Amino acid sequence: MIIDCHGHYTTAPQQLADWRDRQVAAIGDPTNAPDPTELVISDDELRESIETNQLRVMDERGSDLTVFSPRASFMAHHVGDVDVSSTWARICNDLCHRVATLFPRRFAMGAMLPQSPGVDPTTVLPELRRAVEELGAVVVNLNPDPSGGHWDSPPLTDRSWYPVYETLVELEVPAMVHVSTSCNPAFHTTGAHYLNADTTAFMQLVQGDLFADFPTLRLVIPHGGGAAPYHWGRFRGLADMLGKPDPEELLRNVFFDTCVYHQPGIDLLTDVIPSESVLFASEMIGAVRGIDPRTGHHFDDTKRYVDATPNLTDAEREAVYESNVRRVYPRLDALLASQGR
Repeated sequence: MIIDCHGHYTTAPQQLADWRDRQVAAIGDPTNAPDPTELVISDDELRESIETNQLRVMDERGSDLTVFSPRASFMAHHVGDVDVSSTWARICNDLCHRVATLFPRRFAMGAMLPQSPGVDPTTVLPELRRAVEELGAVVVNLNPDPSGGHWDSPPLTDRSWYPVYETLVELEVPAMVHVSTSCNPAFHTTGAHYLNADTTAFMQLVQGDLFADFPTLRLVIPHGGGAAPYHWGRFRGLADMLGKPDPEELLRNVFFDTCVYHQPGIDLLTDVIPSESVLFASEMIGAVRGIDPRTGHHFDDTKRYVDATPNLTDAEREAVYESNVRRVYPRLDALLASQGR
């Protein structure tokens, strides 16, 4: 079975973006804020948005199931206040739940959290619990920079995040460390901000001692771990200078996905990072949607790269595609088991 652990609802019907535009336009003028009930999207419209896009590509490339969360750039936690984010998160999570309900053998739900700059992280807990316990989310996206590129939040190892981690551990749900849109013109959203955040999050974990307090917490760092695998020697050297354990010890709790869009990148990832810490993912119909003129294949067809890398045995490749994801996402494993898979 081939499980893509990193997908976003980038093809939602236009009504969603239109409703969001109205919500943003009404910030500071709550009397004109749109009611969530005014967003009407039929099941047929949801089916069409999936069948002609993600599901079609999954079938073409041979993946069986995608973990599907709200569009990352749409999370936009820097927009408005915590009430705006809470309403928006609920709407987006409900849509992903509906997709997973319409296609129960092809999609499993991931959730966004209603984060907001400068707001106590405990405010996300009600929606986190609702998404997991009522909607069936198997993972949540955790934004280490709700400011949108200004980085004014404490590091992920700060105790202010601990109530979120306690809840994740209780619910047996991992978090994918995933930022949203950059509102800082110095950082392109997908080309700089995403990869900066992946690298920054890993360095924060190197500097801290988070997993001494949360030995069963699981964090997924997407986009191949940012610069971490490429600069593994730098991180090992810095850890040594700081008197911290070898970064490889973090890989009991930290996992990198395969959203790396060329063969040499996947080859390096699978050479440097132990296979048990690598999870298959593509983020397809996401940040990079074009065809590589050098190969004639889509950049985000990551299965092609994983199939071709010489750094995985057949057993390791199978684990990257399925068993590693099921181990890191226990609620997904339970869901699949309930379906006889």
